Amino acid sequence: MKDKIYVHVADDHKILIEGIIAVINTDKEIEIKGYSLTGQEVIDWFSLKENKADVLILDITMPVLDGFQVLKHFKKKRIDQKVIILSSYDDVKIVQEVLNLGCKGYISKNSAGEHIVNAIKAVARGEQYFSTDIQSSLLQTLSGQMVPKGDMPDKYLLNSLTERELDVLKLVTKEYSTSEMADSMNLSVNTVETYRKNLLRKLNVKNAVGLAMYAVKNNIV
Repeated sequence: MKDKIYVHVADDHKILIEGIIAVINTDKEIEIKGYSLTGQEVIDWFSLKENKADVLILDITMPVLDGFQVLKHFKKKRIDQKVIILSSYDDVKIVQEVLNLGCKGYISKNSAGEHIVNAIKAVARGEQYFSTDIQSSLLQTLSGQMVPKGDMPDKYLLNSLTERELDVLKLVTKEYSTSEMADSMNLSVNTVETYRKNLLRKLNVKNAVGLAMYAVKNNIV
């Protein structure tokens, strides 16, 4: 391996970037090569011939373009970039999706200080690397065990909703009762109740108020 491992950091919180850089700077084998605050900035940075990094530290939720879109761009353009996801989201479905998109490592933000340097060195060598909590979830999944649902981005949750579930969610915000929803949608009360229960489970909220707040927060209504 060459003397230095060059790393680019992408996160929408400058204070977190500074913290990551401070940890990385404690190791003489690793050198920072700039940072980005949006997914679009990442793509723009790597599009310039003079900009190269051995490893990209990438957050999932960023403005303009998110981490998923950055990974999809690399895959579409056949850019062989080694990427470590550093995220507060720990749901195993998210981990599996970014692995399918080509990332080589995944670290939860609450254990970044403990793992980031080792992760960079492992991924630079061509290995995969996961923080302990993520590794445990992946092993449970591979062995067929039930893995508790973790945190995932709102956008990802929204994409998991069916058209009917979205219709019910919109009617919840209008304070429709279950019977009123059934009449409006030409469905049985039991079917509407099933959609409502699915929404509570998928969006991880407890009641109609939680559903309404979620809908407003994500500009569904």
